[in-house]
Amino acid sequence: MVDKAKIEEAVKLLLEGIGEDVNREGLLETPQRIARMYEEIFGGMDEDPAVPLAKQFQAESAGIVLEKDITFYSTCEHHLMPFFGKAHVAYLPDGKVVGLSKLARTVEIFSRRPQLQEKLTAQVADALMDYLKPKGVMVLIEAEHMCMTMRGVKKPGSRTVTVVTRGAFEENAALQETFYHMLER
Repeated sequence: MVDKAKIEEAVKLLLEGIGEDVNREGLLETPQRIARMYEEIFGGMDEDPAVPLAKQFQAESAGIVLEKDITFYSTCEHHLMPFFGKAHVAYLPDGKVVGLSKLARTVEIFSRRPQLQEKLTAQVADALMDYLKPKGVMVLIEAEHMCMTMRGVKKPGSRTVTVVTRGAFEENAALQETFYHMLER
């Protein structure tokens, strides 16, 4: 659970640390606004991916299920700066499927935590394997990191791509190729 009082105090100290006057009119309510914002953008800290993935349906003959272009926003745990992009999540059901919105919800739960893109990709794949028990999972995430675009190396437009395979996708190159082909459509 987010401790708003601690965040407010930290924001005041940060503003003082950069030489700002915390009593300046434009900054008077900034600590409270930041605390409310952090409660929202880090809301995944208190959410369990097992909850959305618990609602499953029988589907004996389902092939690959792909939900692509799932927009997400996250925060880099190294710089506390945003990164954002698209997640593409596929799984090969083993008798059960989950509602498509639940795939997007799983991405959202993990992205709304201080994060590394590499870890986010693996967490989504592992949650699907753990709770849905499919034959295999493949997750590809592409994102732009503000810590690379507005500071440091300053390369706007550069994207980082991470891929995780589990189960049948890990063992079968043809399934991986099908996944990539489906992304192109």
